Amino acid sequence: MAGVVDTHVHVNAPGRSEWEGFDTASAAAAAGGVTTIVDMPLNSIPPTTTAAALAVKRRAARAARVAVEFWGGIVPGNAGEIDQLADGGVRGFKCFLSPSGVDEFQHVGEPDLRAALPVLARRGLPLLVHAESPAALLAPASSPAANPRLHATWLASRPPAAEVEAIAMLIRLCREFRAHIHIVHLAASAALDPIRAARREGLPLTVETCPHYLAFDAEAIGEGQTLFKCAPPIRDAANREALWQALRDGTIDLIATDHSPCPPAMKGDGDFLTAWGGIASLELGLPVVWTEAAARGFEIARVAAWMCAAPARLAGLADRGAIAPGMRADLVHWDPQREFTVDERQLHQRHKRTPYAGRALRGRVLETWTGGELVYVEGQA
Repeated sequence: MAGVVDTHVHVNAPGRSEWEGFDTASAAAAAGGVTTIVDMPLNSIPPTTTAAALAVKRRAARAARVAVEFWGGIVPGNAGEIDQLADGGVRGFKCFLSPSGVDEFQHVGEPDLRAALPVLARRGLPLLVHAESPAALLAPASSPAANPRLHATWLASRPPAAEVEAIAMLIRLCREFRAHIHIVHLAASAALDPIRAARREGLPLTVETCPHYLAFDAEAIGEGQTLFKCAPPIRDAANREALWQALRDGTIDLIATDHSPCPPAMKGDGDFLTAWGGIASLELGLPVVWTEAAARGFEIARVAAWMCAAPARLAGLADRGAIAPGMRADLVHWDPQREFTVDERQLHQRHKRTPYAGRALRGRVLETWTGGELVYVEGQA
């Protein structure tokens, strides 16, 4: 199959290489059949919000064994940096509508988007948005019944309305500016009907979801299991199945991992309110998606469309995402019938922690090529 293009990866280097790094992240990518990663602009220090910071990030990425591309960042006051970052080769721009979790990457409001979107429309680059409205986020209940060790407490603080309200604003701005807006990590099925209406209208709006929203459900997350914490949160099983239906009917365009690792101590002692929110899955995205997709009757061609072709289109990588004359020789050789159980000790990411530990999956990566170079063989470091 064409190599997987993962357009949502937090490598965190430079500056937070103790969380991850281009050496370990790209090793995990190669072991997972991922031949191109597009690095998110935050969690590294400096964040990729200026041309100078992009140059620093490129130097750090020399340690990678797969192809690396970059998203620029939109933060309050940096609209004047967009053209220079675009000239520097970023594939588009990412912003948060709610606090990102790191002080050096502040979230934006509608005025900031109004300053950025005309420039992005002129440059023909997408705006990727963490779409949760801060006005709709709820403070975790302070009553003794609101147990911080329960995923339900975290879930209640990030209701579907936060996604729905943010996406409604983005649809309005998409209609006004005709700029390509991409919703990252959609978790709330309640937002699907407005998205469908916007797509019928012909607006340049695209959507992704992530393996964890397609594989897990809130009801099965036990007390203190903070490895499952992410934002937006994992919702219930009915919501999960609605996301699969949206993949089936084309409302959701692609699947990306949102690989967001951290040192184990940052996942806390089982407190969902203080633990870092992020799920490490770069190496496991393909088998997780295939396991769940096959169980629902999907063919491999649909997985390739969601994880190879559509992400390559989002990032403007016309030479990737398919096997055809003139394309990069980015290839993954994998066995879709082979079953295995996730063993954290065998993972290539920096910290060997993942909520998929012990999960039985189908689809084992055997070899990965990037640009015609063999970068991974099963069983070799």
